[in-house]
Amino acid sequence: MAGFVISGLKPLPCIYDRPAAGVISRSSSKSRFLTKNKNLPDLKTLNPIKSRNWSLNVSAPFRVASVEEDEGRKERNHGINGFEGQEQEAGFDPGAPPPFKLADIRAAIPKHCWVKDPWKSMSYVVRDVAVVLGLAAAAVYVNNWIVWPLYWAAQGTMFWALFVLGHDCGHGSFSNDPKLNSVVGHLLHSSILVPYHGWRISHRTHHQNHGHVENDESWHPLSEKIYRSLDTLTRTLRFKLPFPMLAFPFYLWNRSPGKSGSHFDPSSDLFVPTERKDVITSTLCWTAMAAILVGLGFTMGPLQLLKLYGIPYWIFVMWLDGVTYLHHHGHEEKLPWYRGKEWSYLRGGLTTLDRDYGWINNIHHDIGTHVIHHLFPQIPHYHLVEATEAARPILGKYYREPEQSGPLPFHLIGSLMRSLKKDHYVSDTGDVVYYQTDPELKKNAS
Repeated sequence: MAGFVISGLKPLPCIYDRPAAGVISRSSSKSRFLTKNKNLPDLKTLNPIKSRNWSLNVSAPFRVASVEEDEGRKERNHGINGFEGQEQEAGFDPGAPPPFKLADIRAAIPKHCWVKDPWKSMSYVVRDVAVVLGLAAAAVYVNNWIVWPLYWAAQGTMFWALFVLGHDCGHGSFSNDPKLNSVVGHLLHSSILVPYHGWRISHRTHHQNHGHVENDESWHPLSEKIYRSLDTLTRTLRFKLPFPMLAFPFYLWNRSPGKSGSHFDPSSDLFVPTERKDVITSTLCWTAMAAILVGLGFTMGPLQLLKLYGIPYWIFVMWLDGVTYLHHHGHEEKLPWYRGKEWSYLRGGLTTLDRDYGWINNIHHDIGTHVIHHLFPQIPHYHLVEATEAARPILGKYYREPEQSGPLPFHLIGSLMRSLKKDHYVSDTGDVVYYQTDPELKKNAS
């Protein structure tokens, strides 16, 4: 079966020098799903703790090409590589370098947004685990086929919430204690059959190379050459619902088309020799959880295990695949992907999208505030909304305001379907490229 793509970071330095010349902020209305927490402390200083760090590494450039330097690039790239026909709002070119630097965004974010509170982080773990156990107990007690589908939807969503907290452990945004991050991350991720270190390291690659055609690790585009080489079955599995939303377990074993390696194999291309012990540890934890599930299958019967764990697991997988895909695809306007000298950490991060999930925002720990998370993954999830609000005047048109959701984010289903019908591959050449559509695949998907 074909592999797919989904896929975190040693935090960036906690303190940046404020630029000598400020950036003129563009006025904009508050994002419709952002609310500012005025009760958070305003710390005057923030000193990084120096210790062995198991969090994920991100290197951020301190220089971004100026607009003047890029005039020639605009002319060269406009109208080619999938961008033709797209109208630009007031002359705005989404593929042009922004008129601000990473440090400008960093300076706009309140200092207290960088503070990690391990007690607060643990309170979310306790909350989510209590809900998971409570849902399971209630489902077993009621044991009614009218209730089971409601349980599957709710428990699958809670499995996804557990994943997000483990994801924060991998980023080091859970706490400043690497051992606490590792222990909690292993417990949370192993419980939902995710190899913590294996996934953490590949997710680090994703954040270090976001927006890069070849080097990204999470739902990156296929080049036309690779796309044309895929057989019909693989194209169907990647682009026809529901198959792309079931990809994550297969990605863990085989990665995506054009890449090789397994998240369980310490000799995989994903890892370096110094990460061997970490990968083995996580693989053993995954194996232990799999053995526990087998034992439970013999104890309670396979059907009961399927109802309590198996179906919620696949609902969790659909959440993970859908959310990660929509954070990088599905905007009404085409977004650029980069290669070579055109790529930078800042430009790649600005291609990500925020999404509004309605009531689910709080349940899955505001993972929809994705732009600032990608640029500064060390910010705790409970500060992301405020940090995004503070950064929006700097980001200007490079921030794409999310469509407002109802109580449940059913509107995103349409965005997902439209993207899968038209975002198929990018050109084999060019340093600024946009998704192109295979007319034949689009016709078959209709």
